[in-house]
Formats: sequence, structure tokens, C-alpha cells
Amino acid sequence: MKYRQLGNSELHVSEISLGSWGIYEGVEQQNVEASIHKAFDVGINLIDTSNSYAAGGAESFLGEVLQGIERSSYILATKVFFPMSPTDQGLSAVQIKKQIDASLKRLCTDYIDLYQCHRYDPNTPLEETMMALTEVVHQGKARYIGFSEWSPEQIQAAFNLADVEHFVSSQPQYSMLWREPEAEVFPLCATNGVGQIVWSPLAQGILTGKYQPGQAPPQDSRAANEKMNLFLLENLFSDRILTAVQKLKPIAQDLNLSMAQLALAWVLHSEYVSSAIIGASRPEQIIDNAAASGVQLNADVLAAIDQGLASLCL
Repeated sequence: MKYRQLGNSELHVSEISLGSWGIYEGVEQQNVEASIHKAFDVGINLIDTSNSYAAGGAESFLGEVLQGIERSSYILATKVFFPMSPTDQGLSAVQIKKQIDASLKRLCTDYIDLYQCHRYDPNTPLEETMMALTEVVHQGKARYIGFSEWSPEQIQAAFNLADVEHFVSSQPQYSMLWREPEAEVFPLCATNGVGQIVWSPLAQGILTGKYQPGQAPPQDSRAANEKMNLFLLENLFSDRILTAVQKLKPIAQDLNLSMAQLALAWVLHSEYVSSAIIGASRPEQIIDNAAASGVQLNADVLAAIDQGLASLCL
């Protein structure tokens, strides 16, 4: 496993990180626990979650599984914004203070390495949010702060504020099939010392090649699991996209890589990306995905990938 510095922080994160969205509701707990331990075995040191995943269930599960593991040996990231009750949501000072304490309790830890704004809160003044996050850091409850899916204007506005802690991480969606952050978010963040921890690098499993055009999803896939497919994007499952993805198979085969490894290596080719978040329902997926770390793709391979996906006009 290779490691990269996360923005201007002192955190060195594994190129592959383990996420927790969805798996705590759609996968047997013993498989989830085995996957977490396998992640540590292969050198993954960044575990990403959110207070909103399974309404706190993901954090509570992690809090149990991580007991007995040396706290300084891994980097723990969680998020705040989405509703936790009919009256608890957003990034107000009251909510940030309440939710950080609740997350710490569920995770059974004294501090979060990376506390992230899951989205931007248009109903709370940015100054209030940043001051509250600054207090969280000064209290030692979080080491660093980050954000997910903020616009360039929102990111710049945060950096324009004085006397507040600055973000060190951004968590955007990014994959061969979703390259939007490249235009503005990546360069703006780099200028301000913000690293990228990208989510859905496999485009919700589409880039693994397991979904065939004109065929129903495999029974053991996320798309076929009613507890896990609630937020899958239907447009990704169009025959047009699935057909284009099949053109990547010969490229992966020539490199002796799995389709997932090719997709992850492509994401990690970006100098802006610090880590790619994967989700795994069994340890074998962890092993396969982790092997993408350190894979180098030359210019010819990158051009072949672009050509294979050219019909999608990315």
C-alpha cells in the first residue's frame, strides 16, 4: 500500500480507503467486520463514515469493531450535515457541537482525525459554521476539517474567512464516468492546500464490469440488493454506458488487472487525489481493490481508456 499526504495536514492516508455507506444495512455484520480487519491487513489506514449512515448505525458498528485496535494506527473520518432527527440537521453551531459529541460517543473515541461537512448548509451563515468547526479543533475533538461536494464559490468563501481553521480535505464524487471536479474544484483546492478523498471511484460498481448491457444485475451485487440500491443512479445503468465500459475489459486484461483495479488506478493517476474510497461487502474485494495502489498507467493506456469511453462525451 502506498500513502499520500492529505493536503496541508500531517495526515498520510492510504491510497485506498474504506468507506461505510450502505454496507451496514445490506451486508451480514460478520462480513463487514472481516472486511474491516482485512483492510488493516493490506495497509488501509483511512476509515470514512458519517453520522447519517444508517442513522448512526455505521458509527456505532465501527466503534465496536475498532475496539482493541491501537487508535493511532488508523485515521478516522466522519461527517455532519444530513438529518439525524426531524429537528437535528445542518451545520449550525448548535448542531456541530451536538453531533460531534454524539459521533465521538458512537465511535468510542476521544477524537476524530477528519471531521467533514457532508454538504454545504445554505441555511446557516458560513462564518458560524467555520467558527464552530474551529472550536471543535481547538477543543481537541477533531484534528482536521474537510467538506464534501461544495461548489468552487463555497470553497473559496471559506478560505476568505480570517481567524478560522482551514479545510485540508475535499470529498467529491470522481471516476472515469464522472470527471466534473477536474475543471475547477481540483485546481482550486490544490491552491489552498486541500487534498481529495474521492467517493464512488468505481461509479457505484459500474466500472467493475459486472453489469452487462441488456441483463439484470447479478444477484449478489449492490444493484440487486433492495437495502443497498436506494440511491444508485439509474442513468449509470443505461445500456449506452454499460456497453462503453465493456470496452475497457481488454485494457485491463492486457495489464493483468481487474476492472476495479484499472478504475482505481485511473483515479489515483491524478496528482490531486490523496485517496479513493471503496466499499466492500467481503474481504476478497478489499484484497483486489487494495492491489490498485501503486499501479502506474502510462500515456498510451490513458489514451486507450479515453477512446473506449469517447462515445460518452466525458
